[in-house]
Amino acid sequence: MSAYDETCIFCKIAAGEFDTEFVATSENVVAFNDIAPVAPVHILIVPKEHVVSANDLGPEHGNLWQQILEVAQHAAQTAGVADSGYRLVTNAGAGAGQEVMHLHVHLLGGGPLGGIVTTKNKG
Repeated sequence: MSAYDETCIFCKIAAGEFDTEFVATSENVVAFNDIAPVAPVHILIVPKEHVVSANDLGPEHGNLWQQILEVAQHAAQTAGVADSGYRLVTNAGAGAGQEVMHLHVHLLGGGPLGGIVTTKNKG
């Protein structure tokens, strides 16, 4: 696992290479609005270090997952959805729908989100 992947869009955003407004930040994590939102509030929480997915988190990452959750909480407060409710989602791998191979958590809120699993896809 490298700290930076020059081909990764999320590495570039987290490094400040684009004019991206961060909703919340910490030493190791940034949060910014998704460019193709699927909810009224759709924020991406991204570690600055290049980690492909939750499957790749290990002891060497220390408390990175905790930092991601803390930034998500701050982003939810900033976006005004902390009290009304929000959903946190991460996908691990293409089969789960991960499109950018850099660990990220979707914060969704701002209105009714419906169920995660419907009778149609319970399998």
